[in-house]
Amino acid sequence: MARPFRFGVNLLTLESAPSWREKCRRADRLGYDVLLVPDHLGMPAPFAALVAAAEVTERPRLGTFVLNLGFWNPALLARAVATCDTLTGGRLELGLGAGYVKAEHDSAGLPFGSPRERVDHLEHTVRELERLLTDPEQQPRPAQTPRPPLLLGGNGDRLLRVAARHAQIAAFTGAVQAPDDAPGPMKIISPEALEERVAAFHRFAAEAEATAGSEPAELNYLIQMVENTDARRAKARELKPYAPDLTEEQLLDHPALLLGSPKDMADQLRAHRERFGFSYFTVLEHHMEAFAPVIEELHGE
Repeated sequence: MARPFRFGVNLLTLESAPSWREKCRRADRLGYDVLLVPDHLGMPAPFAALVAAAEVTERPRLGTFVLNLGFWNPALLARAVATCDTLTGGRLELGLGAGYVKAEHDSAGLPFGSPRERVDHLEHTVRELERLLTDPEQQPRPAQTPRPPLLLGGNGDRLLRVAARHAQIAAFTGAVQAPDDAPGPMKIISPEALEERVAAFHRFAAEAEATAGSEPAELNYLIQMVENTDARRAKARELKPYAPDLTEEQLLDHPALLLGSPKDMADQLRAHRERFGFSYFTVLEHHMEAFAPVIEELHGE
């Protein structure tokens, strides 16, 4: 049986305390199930922003999407996680990533390291968080037992293996960015390549389940574009320069792009759930209003 849909919005900007509170209330009213905050320089500090979101909402879960673990020491992160989970009433979902923007580490005066070193640090951090957050002697304690749900984001084999062993939510992206690039346009991988990554995760999860008896993870996907249009093919042709290696049909089939009427987009998400297993979809803040009618179309599914 397919998992029910969940929808998150990644909130990227902070102008003032009143505008932040109103934005969180608005996302709640629009039906978003999870309010998310990323971990990039130039954007809101995630834990403080989530505590503020909790103060003006009751229903949505609250998550980091995702923490850049190059910025974090495991012991200090465990303290922040436990504090945030308590102050949000046990609504925290902890999203972690290995980091991919070298310029941010340079600006912070922190080492970036090789891909292997970054995944090593992520795996070490995950194990330390498991130990610290489930230790009955650890203070402060998280509100959730044994700890807040863990989301791990990435596409590489090593990270997918860690997610298969430890995460309750595995987050995929249909785009990649060269490690040394500054933030900006990312390269979209094909639906077939994405399907292969999901299949790899399932293989690793089957291994983990055989050894640990873990529950299957929920699969998350970050949507890059939402556009209400009656000219899907024309829009796909406009996007070809951003994905020169993909055909028009691949763009139309890609979960990174939602194009069409709200009903069309709802049908696309149903198809993506069937094909890839994605049931938890995240949109970026600037698509929050455009995506809301799609949430209405899929309510209760």
